[in-house]
Amino acid sequence: MKASRIPFIVLSLAAAPVFAADADLSLTNDSVKGQVNFFDTNSDIQVGTGYTYHEGSRHIGNVDFHAQGRTALGNLPTTAGIGVRAIGWEDDPADGGAVALGGFATVNIPDVPGLSFTGGLHYAPSILSFGDSDDLTSLELRASYRVIRNAELFAGYRYLNTNFEGRGDLNLDEGVLAGMKIFF
Repeated sequence: MKASRIPFIVLSLAAAPVFAADADLSLTNDSVKGQVNFFDTNSDIQVGTGYTYHEGSRHIGNVDFHAQGRTALGNLPTTAGIGVRAIGWEDDPADGGAVALGGFATVNIPDVPGLSFTGGLHYAPSILSFGDSDDLTSLELRASYRVIRNAELFAGYRYLNTNFEGRGDLNLDEGVLAGMKIFF
């Protein structure tokens, strides 16, 4: 991604909360990620977009589309989604991406109001990968606590990996994360 496109992406993410249901910002030791989701947990669909800047001029963008609904795991209220995450990345001189299939689940703990756990996993085999990516795996795990009605803090782990054809693999983003989510 050229440096001239970065202000456009930043402006887009800054303007997105006008139309959004929530926005979150997370940090690892080597990266910063902004994510905006356009529908709340009561909607039947979830659409979102995100941008990650990884130290060393690696740029990663994602667009998410999931069918979602409320269910229960045991007696724990849960919101689950199944769908696709399109991911594109650039790290000169290599770039690539994929359309990964997968889903997420957020489990709320009724005995501790405000506490929830979220896990998401998406995978794209080589048939759904392009550029220098041969396949792609995205995993994110979070523990969240809603501090006030419209904001929560979270900590967790993020893993984004792609394989190159015949050249091994590359961890595009990996590490322990911390962040906050604001609900509109």
